[in-house]
Amino acid sequence: MSSEQPKTENGAGKSFEKEMPFLEHLEELRSRLIKALLSVAFFTGLSWFFINHIFDFLVAPYKQAIALAQAQIKDPATMQGLHLVYLNPTGGFMIFLKLAITVGILFSIPVIVFQLWQFIAPGLLMRERKIAVWVVFFTTLCFLSGALFCYFVVLKFGLGFLLTFQSEVLTPMISIDEYLGFVTILIIVFGLVFEMPVVAFFLTKIGLVTPEFMRQKRRYGIVAIFVAAAVLTPSTDAFTQMLLAVPLLILYEISIWVSKIALSKEMKAAIGEAAAN
Repeated sequence: MSSEQPKTENGAGKSFEKEMPFLEHLEELRSRLIKALLSVAFFTGLSWFFINHIFDFLVAPYKQAIALAQAQIKDPATMQGLHLVYLNPTGGFMIFLKLAITVGILFSIPVIVFQLWQFIAPGLLMRERKIAVWVVFFTTLCFLSGALFCYFVVLKFGLGFLLTFQSEVLTPMISIDEYLGFVTILIIVFGLVFEMPVVAFFLTKIGLVTPEFMRQKRRYGIVAIFVAAAVLTPSTDAFTQMLLAVPLLILYEISIWVSKIALSKEMKAAIGEAAAN
């Protein structure tokens, strides 16, 4: 697709080359995929050289959670078994390998998005191109905001709360596999749910929701948020679910404001006429 000239708003953009045949589209797609995979391989290899630092970064919330739990549990006899463990001889190596691959994929996302953009951009109108750039920016910003909130707040206080449920006869023994799985799922969930304003923007643009609709259905939205928090969090404790539900409630209010901005002039006029009648 990259040989095509960008289309103009009225579709009258001229192309100095013929449209690419279907097989050439497939060949370009193959080329883009190879570049994306090479990027993943490169960043995976690079991550391996810093794997200890990456591992320490991911385990840091657990160490902070232990400190919080120790402050609440005064009896030293109960503070046992707080080390992360692996349960088979190859467990440590496999964890580091999977971690390097995961980080390699994450750091390759900008390259993957760029390759995807290079493939589809020639077929878009100029106005669509501008909108797409802002969509990618705000989508990334919202996801990173959710992931960082999870890392710096939810993991520390959520794990700190969970680790207090130990006693002389109840000792936690958490495997590194389970811990990293828990952390990964929680970070992804928070990153995705923080996309609520972006979703509200799109739904408003296509006419499915309006700010007034979201205000009127707020009570149902609150119920849906608490249900979603209970379903999406990997743990079943109410404390972790509340750490997800409270930001969602705030995001719901922000989404109403975003929906108001996204509302077109025609829809505003139609809503105004309906309210007048």
